[in-house]
Amino acid sequence: MSDFAPAAPSYYRPIATPDAADPTYDYFLPTEATVSVWSSEIQHGGPPAGLMMRAITRAAGDDPKAVTRVTTEILGGMGLGVNRVRTTVLRPGKRISQIAADLEVQSPAGEFRPVARTVVWRIATGDSSPVEHLPHPPLPAGPDDLPQILGFPDEGDDAVPWGTFGFIGTTVLARQEGRNGETPAVWIRPAIPLLEDEEMSPLESVFTVLDVANGVGTRLDPTKWSWMNVDTTVHLVAQPTSPWLGLDADLAIGATGYGASFADLYDVTGYLGRSAQTDMIAPN
Repeated sequence: MSDFAPAAPSYYRPIATPDAADPTYDYFLPTEATVSVWSSEIQHGGPPAGLMMRAITRAAGDDPKAVTRVTTEILGGMGLGVNRVRTTVLRPGKRISQIAADLEVQSPAGEFRPVARTVVWRIATGDSSPVEHLPHPPLPAGPDDLPQILGFPDEGDDAVPWGTFGFIGTTVLARQEGRNGETPAVWIRPAIPLLEDEEMSPLESVFTVLDVANGVGTRLDPTKWSWMNVDTTVHLVAQPTSPWLGLDADLAIGATGYGASFADLYDVTGYLGRSAQTDMIAPN
């Protein structure tokens, strides 16, 4: 999938349904490529979001409706034990529908507990080009016009301590001057697939890396501060056409321990939408 070669071949390995388990779920084992920068005992929010998007895409089948809003709620620490995913059609419809995916993780004692949920609104497409209005033009440079690195910078003025750790070390990054806040805008994509030997769709790719918006939108020192997000909500005005996601993010921090990350999103073809994340802000 890439000239860059992280250690793990994929984020997950599919496993057979365990005996006496619920067959309505699909079962997976996370690899070391999913590990969070905040703790080596949990997954980063990106790969689980991508895995749930994969499940939702397959549940939709050949239905041509477009994904327009995606909300992922993080309900608990997404552990590295057996993960299972199940989808539910919450609202069937010809023009508007809603599908949810639930992610559960097996504890050392053997029981499964819910750790994340993604809910997607899907809308039938039509021709609205005569009134098309986008708030920003495309980013000045595309990813192929910029130097690319594996992970985040780990030396120089912009270095971060977790530049190539865990999940971050499985992403390909290209930076340019941003329009929001004081941080660069970035192009980012996964360097490995969700499952080995399975090509990711652009939606799966984008939602696997989108969680990093709260990381690229701030200059906080992660050795002094934590800013973990508890959710990610995305509104799309177009569908992604490639694995690359453009992020121009800014973290707004209040005075009482919480904030919000806001990002303008870009496809290689132009403006894609916006995301918002609720962040807990705390000193380490």
